[in-house]
Amino acid sequence: MAALVLNQWIPEELGSEVITAAEQSSAVEAYGRKIAMTTDTYKVPRIGESSVGVVGKSQPYPEDPANMDTVLLDTVKFAGQNVLAEEDLDDSHIDVIAALQKSWALGYAKTFDNACLGTTAVGNGTTVPFTSVYKEVSTGAAAHKIATAGPVTYDKVSQTFGKVEQGGFFSDSDIIVIAHTSLKESLRGLVDGNGRPLFIEQVSAIQPATLFGYELRFSDGAKTSATNLQNPTGNPLLIVANRQHLIVGVRKPIESQLSYEAGWSTDEPHLKMRARRAFAVGRAKAFGILEVTGA
Repeated sequence: MAALVLNQWIPEELGSEVITAAEQSSAVEAYGRKIAMTTDTYKVPRIGESSVGVVGKSQPYPEDPANMDTVLLDTVKFAGQNVLAEEDLDDSHIDVIAALQKSWALGYAKTFDNACLGTTAVGNGTTVPFTSVYKEVSTGAAAHKIATAGPVTYDKVSQTFGKVEQGGFFSDSDIIVIAHTSLKESLRGLVDGNGRPLFIEQVSAIQPATLFGYELRFSDGAKTSATNLQNPTGNPLLIVANRQHLIVGVRKPIESQLSYEAGWSTDEPHLKMRARRAFAVGRAKAFGILEVTGA
């Protein structure tokens, strides 16, 4: 295989193996509401509910002051670098660059999901890139978080859905469920009063997994952690969400660059990968979280 020289950052095209790998492994990349950003920060309008009433014939329309504020998207860069031996590019029977790009995308998916879903501190733009769903939903007296204090049960999952249904931002067509992969076994054991399973495994690309009839996506990043980690080790999470309130800012797509300059003194080109993203929760009450804790 001939060595490649890419002097510019090359963005991944929609539908590429790298984009597909990221979206298949990252629930937030797959389901978040994407906002194109032309600067590193961007304010997204967040509108509350408008009043609607009956107006009599020839009567004036009642005035309802706009209940609007904004959420701030602030970009951070997720990146990584691989050092390759030129011989691997020349002699390998596989596409080494494509394999490394896909591997990076899988790691990025877990890291990004953990940043958006499971970090437990307020975002600082570095070790905690964003204020996550977990942090937003856990804050305040009317928190939308439930702890299992043991195994996952039918009642606990139902209560988590109830948090969203009673939060004022429920939209049947926009509800999705995100769960850590380790919860698959527990979910397979849940049945209703008639013995019917709550969790239906994915049948095909057009028939995804469901929970209580809503689309379910598993994510390795959906665990709690004090800082942003690629492989978090905290408590597994099950998140019921209105996807319109998973707001993802896209400043730069996933892109790569291969350079020989970094390894000028050796035969080692460097492959860099990066994506610039922002994230914010629209309304905390649009979510419900089930945190799986010990007894």
